[in-house]
Amino acid sequence: MNHLPEPARVVRLPDGTHVYADQMPATYAGPQVVHQHIHQAAPDRTVQRLALGSGVGAGAVAAGVYFGPLLIAALTAIAANFAFLAFLALMLGWGVHTVVKSVGSPEGAAAVKNVRKARRRRG
Repeated sequence: MNHLPEPARVVRLPDGTHVYADQMPATYAGPQVVHQHIHQAAPDRTVQRLALGSGVGAGAVAAGVYFGPLLIAALTAIAANFAFLAFLALMLGWGVHTVVKSVGSPEGAAAVKNVRKARRRRG
């Protein structure tokens, strides 16, 4: 004795789609058009509102949506370059300072002491 339900019968329609036999349309009218919406991440709405509110067309909206993130990426890259150059200058300055301090002669140390004394007398 089989307690399983009857397997559903699937029918292939002339347009190539498959449907269950018990759900077939009474009058099959041919291929059906399916509207499928693919959603992506929402763009920045501020640029769109400014562009559409001022009466400009979709070209300005598309340019804002495209060039907005592009501008942010370019500015981020420039800031990263400046940060790297500042770090490089700091390290080079530290290196020069260390070398000059370690290589300095006793005459240089005496000159520094004389300059310090002269500044104290003036100040």
